Amino acid sequence: MGTQPQQPDSDDLRLFHTGEHACGYWPERIARDLVLDPRDPRLREWYPHALGWGFRRSGDIVYRPHCSGCRACVAVRIAVDRFVPDRSQRRCLARNAQVEMRVHRAERTPEQLALYKRYLASRHAGGGMDGHGAIEFDQFLIGSWSENRFLELREAGHGRLLAVAVTDVVEDALSAVYTFYDPDLADRSLGTLAILRQIEWARRERRRHLYLGYWIAGHPKMDYKRRFRPLEAFDGRDWRVFTHS
Repeated sequence: MGTQPQQPDSDDLRLFHTGEHACGYWPERIARDLVLDPRDPRLREWYPHALGWGFRRSGDIVYRPHCSGCRACVAVRIAVDRFVPDRSQRRCLARNAQVEMRVHRAERTPEQLALYKRYLASRHAGGGMDGHGAIEFDQFLIGSWSENRFLELREAGHGRLLAVAVTDVVEDALSAVYTFYDPDLADRSLGTLAILRQIEWARRERRRHLYLGYWIAGHPKMDYKRRFRPLEAFDGRDWRVFTHS
């Protein structure tokens, strides 16, 4: 069952700005991030609170976009108890009724790595990630201090691996870190299915929220997140009802 985390002492919590770098969402823009001190041994303790402040994890780095003159990245989360799937999401569940969900410790397998590399080659060709191997897999998806799980989606019967949703587990929530799936099965909406199954998981364990990372208005790869209602968005101070249609 989810419980409200107790906030650790923040007297010496340190935050840093990264240098400027190319934006991962809009390549023509320059980005900058705010990060928690990656050497702080309390990162695991701080992480649940950082999620509530609009931060996100990538490997061992806990960051939040903090770009000059741009606030396009909006942290969003699903209120699990109030979520009701829409017609399209119900069709996705029906279309994948025979898909089995299995939750495992976050340990790389050859089968997962092969699927990950196929996914990157299809979805991120030429973007730098398509050269990832086992080392990058572990550094990007697992990290050294986070408590995370691999939610596998498999075809019932022969057990073919269809998708993996890398999910962080904290006291009161789950956080969807990254999902990769069979690029030849785009018509199955496996990314949507992974979120729906993470919601089921969170609800079963009585966790209040599923964090989805950042929504960006007008970005085709981020638009799907607004369809999970009711959605909450972080405005820099508080979480409020997401109002974009």
